[in-house]
Amino acid sequence: MFVGRERELAELQSLLKVCRLVTVTGVAGVGKSRLARQVVDLGLVAAAEDSCWADLWQLRDDGLLAALVADACGLSDHTPRMPVDVICDWIGDRELLLVLDSCEHVLTACRSLVQRLLEKCPHLRIVATSREMFHLDGEYVVVVEPLPCATDAPELFLRRATELGHVPEPGDLDQVTELCSYLDGLPLALELAAGALRHCGIEDLLRRPRHELSRGEDEVRPVAPRRHDVLRTALGWSHELCTPAERLLWARLSIVQGHFDETLAVALCAGGPLSALDVGHALDRLVDKSVVTRRRGRYLLLDTVREYGRLWLAELGELDAMASRHASYFLTEARHADATWTSAEQTGWYRTIKEAHPDLCAALDHLIVHDVDAALELATLTGFYWTCCGHAHTAQLYLSRTLKACDSQGPVRQRALWALGLTYLLQGNHPAGTHLARQCLEHARVTGDPTALLRAAYLQAMSDLLRGNPRPSLELLEQALRNADAHGTDAAPQAVMMCRMLRLFALTGLGELEESLESATVLRAECVAMGEHWIRSYADYQMCVVALREGDSELALEYARSMLHAKQQIGDTFGIALGLDMLAAAFSANGDGYSAALASGAGQRLWDAVGHPQRGAPDVAPLREAGEDTARRLVGAVAYESYRSEAAHADPGEMLAWAAGGEPPL
Repeated sequence: MFVGRERELAELQSLLKVCRLVTVTGVAGVGKSRLARQVVDLGLVAAAEDSCWADLWQLRDDGLLAALVADACGLSDHTPRMPVDVICDWIGDRELLLVLDSCEHVLTACRSLVQRLLEKCPHLRIVATSREMFHLDGEYVVVVEPLPCATDAPELFLRRATELGHVPEPGDLDQVTELCSYLDGLPLALELAAGALRHCGIEDLLRRPRHELSRGEDEVRPVAPRRHDVLRTALGWSHELCTPAERLLWARLSIVQGHFDETLAVALCAGGPLSALDVGHALDRLVDKSVVTRRRGRYLLLDTVREYGRLWLAELGELDAMASRHASYFLTEARHADATWTSAEQTGWYRTIKEAHPDLCAALDHLIVHDVDAALELATLTGFYWTCCGHAHTAQLYLSRTLKACDSQGPVRQRALWALGLTYLLQGNHPAGTHLARQCLEHARVTGDPTALLRAAYLQAMSDLLRGNPRPSLELLEQALRNADAHGTDAAPQAVMMCRMLRLFALTGLGELEESLESATVLRAECVAMGEHWIRSYADYQMCVVALREGDSELALEYARSMLHAKQQIGDTFGIALGLDMLAAAFSANGDGYSAALASGAGQRLWDAVGHPQRGAPDVAPLREAGEDTARRLVGAVAYESYRSEAAHADPGEMLAWAAGGEPPL
């Protein structure tokens, strides 16, 4: 809810026309984040597609600061470079607005990041919200004061109370201004007070003690709260007005780093005096009290509210137990995601793991200290998803850390080495990836584990294919598949399907187009029946390549669009970029140079986000180049580059909607 702030909005809009760094500062709960959000939502400084928002409150320390900012910028990094370098290169000369929200707990690292970004990106503007300023040259500060107690503060209080269905009685309205003054016009404190009206009147709130007490030799008396104590006063009121069940839920929810749903709340917080039914009821009441924020069907504890709950969790002696329970929950979720990867649940798991990124990192940090074997398993299970979702740097970081910390041998360690090798290959670090592939292959042959052999064959075959050697890839994959078939159901279905998918690449690379098409058709049909998308998308990819080689441009268009649809379901930026390249080649083959240029430009924007030049198996490069040459001839070189540039700077969502068969947005 946003009320007032016309002066601050105008000041921010004016400053950002001439300044590149503006820090919005003020006490906790004063509305710094809401003010910055209003600037973005109203488009006062930049269009929505030219604005990026990084929620730094998710961070427990500065270890993943740059990675989180990269994610906020829409980067899906597949390179071995440090995230800050990737961000600088991607922004480059772009005119972009970056909001860094809640910097105070990672202030030193933020200061260094901001300084580097401003040095390397000449047209970047940054708005930072923080309780402290950076003290950097060229930094302008906007101090956000509490709302005026005679005007905006009462309006906010009454609007929030009305929204919650707790409208004050007519006789209480005279005291609203007094309450606003009592709470110093602090917005979050006012919203918490509005939530308290369900249980007491305004006069009752005014009689409640303030947060801090001044102790003399002979007396204890309330003192006027300073602004940084007002929020604690309101939080204290809310806490006092909560039932024991609500207080316990508040404390236990403070272990969650990001957004959550009721299922997670029940799984983590039920137990002891809190039944699963109690959790649902208490959660609704905490929303009514403005303790828990509901956004688009999910829940969130604001950082200050979470800090307060964390203090009570420690006071209850449950902090360590809840951290262990939190880590155990996400390990169980990761196991379920892995077990159902080739099912219709796959797309949901991609979204879940992407959204749970801060909580997965917190779980890993906890397990590395308390249960390193479990940490290794969790890093392994999430590594593949993270690599595909653009968190390759995070995947590599945690896989390397857990492998170094854990000296136990066995299938989990071998799979972790496999996952790390895959991350290296997809980042373009072929020597490191190939070394681990050979290590995994040697170990699998010694142990005779058919599933380990399938994974190792997949990794080694990928290394060979990326270097243009399809023959050894095909032989190795077929050997592993025959071995798995001989062992019946012992081999994991996921590993079998992944090897069958990569076999298509090898067949196409060797020119065995008929066999590749037949195998791809069978594999794709199985994926459709399962509701699986990742393998299906690469079957579509190979079918598109075969169609282009055989001169069937209509079929190529159909397969390219099908690939794009599947990739969008799981948010695979790398795959979407590859699909747009194939779509461009199909348009060219179909005689549509204009659409080819649009698809190529849209793809280039995503390749920039991935951090690689255009990728794919080496045998695909000639198809891409031939398509570009054809499109240039069809519309003219100058027009082609113009269309391509416009598409590269257009809204990516609109371009993808067009690629799926909609109207061109240009």
